[in-house]
Amino acid sequence: MSEESLEGLESIRLEKLRKIESLGLDPWGQRFDDHQPIADVRNLPLPEAPQGEVPGPAVRVAGRIMLKRGQGKVHFIELRDWTGRIQIFVGKNQVGEAAWALAGELDFGDRIGVDGTLGFTKTGELTVFATALTFLGKSLAPPPEKWHGLTDLEQRYRQRYVDLYSNPESLETFLGRSKIIAAFRRIMAEKGFVEVETPTMQSIAGGAAARPFVTHHNTLDIDLFLRIAPELYLKRLLVGGMERVFEVGRVYRNEGISPKHNPEFTMMEAYQAYGDYHSMMDLTEALICGSIDAIGGGYERPWGEVTVDFTPPWPRKTYAELFQEHAGVDPANLEAVRAKAETLGIATAGKDPDVIISDIFEELVEDRLTGPIFVIDYPAAICPLTKRKTSNPAVAERFELFVRGMELANAYTELNDPMLQEALFRNQLAGQKEEDSMAKMDDDFVRALKHGMPPAGGLGIGIDRLCMLLLNRASIRDVVLFPLMRPLST
Repeated sequence: MSEESLEGLESIRLEKLRKIESLGLDPWGQRFDDHQPIADVRNLPLPEAPQGEVPGPAVRVAGRIMLKRGQGKVHFIELRDWTGRIQIFVGKNQVGEAAWALAGELDFGDRIGVDGTLGFTKTGELTVFATALTFLGKSLAPPPEKWHGLTDLEQRYRQRYVDLYSNPESLETFLGRSKIIAAFRRIMAEKGFVEVETPTMQSIAGGAAARPFVTHHNTLDIDLFLRIAPELYLKRLLVGGMERVFEVGRVYRNEGISPKHNPEFTMMEAYQAYGDYHSMMDLTEALICGSIDAIGGGYERPWGEVTVDFTPPWPRKTYAELFQEHAGVDPANLEAVRAKAETLGIATAGKDPDVIISDIFEELVEDRLTGPIFVIDYPAAICPLTKRKTSNPAVAERFELFVRGMELANAYTELNDPMLQEALFRNQLAGQKEEDSMAKMDDDFVRALKHGMPPAGGLGIGIDRLCMLLLNRASIRDVVLFPLMRPLST
């Protein structure tokens, strides 16, 4: 629609606003207490007698007008709130002259409150027969054309406020996301974890390998980093005696944008004293299965054109097993590993063998992991914060959960040896670019470990990717209310 057309429609709506004002009404609404969710109204019991012989229950609803048609002394309105939709019958004889005058000025998108009785029309449509109307707010901007919804994807992301009310499936997605996060918090509380908050601006970017966003604090005249992970602060709490802690919060990584990546995303991290990575596998299953129970629909869930079966227990396979199965190479055979990397165009010069193995794993294995599957026992060289297996120090007690080629969760038996941790940090810092994370030693974290961190399991789950999978959405932008977008040119 052209700007001229939009301006014309807005001017017509503005004129209706003036007419509503002339009726002595506030065009921006007022308090409207005790209204009922439309979904609850739709489930109310109705008398079995024919319409009109026994009045239905009195109801009070509020919402946005999504459709309006009229004939003679009757208007039919489709009203929608965030729980559902219902038809409203507005008759001149039933609502009186003042409300009837208001009904004539109503537009798609306006908000109204309705008092009335619930019943069925002659055609069997569940309807609220209005006895009174309350004007609750004018919409000056016209809705998407013909109420087919906002279909342009970029517009849906930029104008989420229109997407939510014009596309019911979008609203359902985000209500589902809220249920998933609420389920996480409930389950964690039931298991004895306490929710905490750690700094989102940090003087040292640590806890993961990623490029951070940099900001500046004027008063202290220091650069700070938006956190790339809450890990190191949560572990400090373990040292202090908080034995089960978790945080649901935003983290920031100054990296690419794709259907699986947004620079700002939501993560849950949890740490359990006296646990290990097996404890975290059990916790991960409980959290995701509990989320599915919260949103409904069962453990066999659609994902695009396929179905993912989340029925527990989920298989657990070692990194080495999967590498050999899908890459066709024994990871212990370094000569064969280098040869395989070269056939894939993966650089090997100056790289630790475990890093080369990791590159091949990402290239050949991850996309084939339909899952859900726990990949366990990673090469130790790529896990600097992870405890090594006592029986084999070359292997780290770590798992990642994969579903349809996406990593959903990452967990460790946490390293709590301060001397080994410091040595690993120094080894990792060698050759780091200044702008990358962990390019500076977190001496205070090492100092904290020297006070004694209990053996522990740690877990991180990407909330956005989990929502994509459980709610059957193809892009991370479909489950992030306001994804980062390039500014429109002016």
